[in-house]
Amino acid sequence: MNALARTTEGHMMHAQFAGPIVMLGFGSIGRGVLPLLERHIGFDRSKFVVIAPDDSDRGLLDERKLRFEKLAITKQNYRDVLTPLLTGGPGRGMIVNLSVDTSSADLMDLCKDIDAFYIDTVCEPWPGLYTNAKASISERSNYALREGVLDVRRRRPGGVTAVSCCGANPGMVSWFVKQALIDIATELKLSFTEPTSREGWGRLMRQAGVKGIHIAERDTQRARDPKPFGKFINTWSVEGFCSEGLQPSELGWGTHEKTMPAGSARHTFGCDAAIYLSRPGAGTRVRSWTPTAQSQHGFLVTHNESISIADYFTLREGGQAVYRPTCHYAYHPCDDAVLSLHEMAGNAWKPQTTWHILTETDIIDGVDELGVLLYGHARNAYWYGSSLSIEETRKLAPYQNATGLQVTSAVLAGIVWMLENPNRGLVEADEMDFRRCLEIQMPYLGPVFGKYTDWTPLDGRGVLFPEDIDSSDPWQFKNVLVS
Repeated sequence: MNALARTTEGHMMHAQFAGPIVMLGFGSIGRGVLPLLERHIGFDRSKFVVIAPDDSDRGLLDERKLRFEKLAITKQNYRDVLTPLLTGGPGRGMIVNLSVDTSSADLMDLCKDIDAFYIDTVCEPWPGLYTNAKASISERSNYALREGVLDVRRRRPGGVTAVSCCGANPGMVSWFVKQALIDIATELKLSFTEPTSREGWGRLMRQAGVKGIHIAERDTQRARDPKPFGKFINTWSVEGFCSEGLQPSELGWGTHEKTMPAGSARHTFGCDAAIYLSRPGAGTRVRSWTPTAQSQHGFLVTHNESISIADYFTLREGGQAVYRPTCHYAYHPCDDAVLSLHEMAGNAWKPQTTWHILTETDIIDGVDELGVLLYGHARNAYWYGSSLSIEETRKLAPYQNATGLQVTSAVLAGIVWMLENPNRGLVEADEMDFRRCLEIQMPYLGPVFGKYTDWTPLDGRGVLFPEDIDSSDPWQFKNVLVS
């Protein structure tokens, strides 16, 4: 137990923080993070402020007598607005960035300048990048955004901790990967000790024979009311989902892959751990598997963890990659979101003019089953993750659905780890102590379990119609991609 930990009103107090806290954004995730901070982080309420351009939920802050500023943080004003708020002491300040359209790299640079903590859930740019037709596909990618953040670390190593991309995915799923790998290595009776280095984890994954990883998710939460035509419905940020859905499909590219898919390309800069497809993620489907749905078609939507996980487990010899797992998202959102994407695609990817995020009161039942599917080893495939229902979510925490709680609890874990490790410089979720982070997060995840499956992306293929498949290796991406 952390030395600062104590039980208050039935909840464990994990850390104390006396400095200023600035929360950027107060949408579905900000609303959900707030009560978790109140439960588990001792902070000075007079030095806590939320900044957001939308004040529709400021009542939650007003009733708590917490400060709210209705303001959009922009490239022009972020330093002038944030610097005085974060430097009022005592000690370091902290940015909890839960917004869209705010540059992660620029905010991290600011925090370096003023010695403040920083955490976010995604690599974000300033507005305009995702729909900038003048920018190349590579420049609009998550790969490029991640390289921009890592450039901050290359230029300014060490110092105050900044945690990049620490939500459910990216974030929590990186911790799941390590636990799943330990489970597989144990099941296979491999001779190993738990790794303590990046190279050690890569060697263990290669030793276990893992060819790739799906971030395999199925959201079955159902709304009480049918989706109206012309409105985008989702269980989390519509703006965020549309943005990443309109970015190119991206995936970490494994060393076992034989052929690049049609219309794909490598980037000409950076770590070279990933490729991209010349089509949007919202229009790209892949075959995958989750325990409840079993086999399913998910969307290959770009995500930071697809790149960071593949990069983290890469082994190099003489500067060349000799082992890397393929890694990508395989996401089946709630039914209303699938309908919304179909509607948007039919309108040449022009987003709907109105949208709604399903709250805990809108949803009648369902779970968000989010985990990692490690495949290609001697036991074929192993899914490990969280299956959190809306019913349990209502009992665990207010102001959020099951999807949201998987994210907000990861933010809580990231903040606690950051305060316990205050001088680690810029880190990704893959580099954090996965056991400590999951220890903090587990009480909010519902059933967390692992399950082996004999399913492969070749199951049932070529029965009614001929298909171009690689039967020599079921786990080639060629077999996973839905053409």
